[in-house]
Amino acid sequence: MARKKGSKDYPLELKLEAIRLFEEEGLPYKEITERLEIRDPGRAKAWMRIYRKEGAAGLKKPRKGRPKKDRDSPEERIRRLEMENTILKALAIELGEELPEGLDIEPYTDYEGNSM
Repeated sequence: MARKKGSKDYPLELKLEAIRLFEEEGLPYKEITERLEIRDPGRAKAWMRIYRKEGAAGLKKPRKGRPKKDRDSPEERIRRLEMENTILKALAIELGEELPEGLDIEPYTDYEGNSM
């Protein structure tokens, strides 16, 4: 699920400062969010709950969600470059240009042996 528009990631230092203000100075959550300019009034309370359960390490955890695709894996990059080469060779032949020696045009096949 996508994050809400306008949501913001806060640095660890700010989260720890919010916890310090609550524990050491006894400030209410509302005042903490105003002082630290935190948009969501319940955010400091959520950080406190995580801090009590998991400690400071819990506040460092990366956001949950679908991991980013690795689009530049070596295999994917090789496949894409091979396809580009085949297209460029075919275009050169179509335009009547001679290919340098050793650059015979061959049909492109993927790793499974399928011709394209």
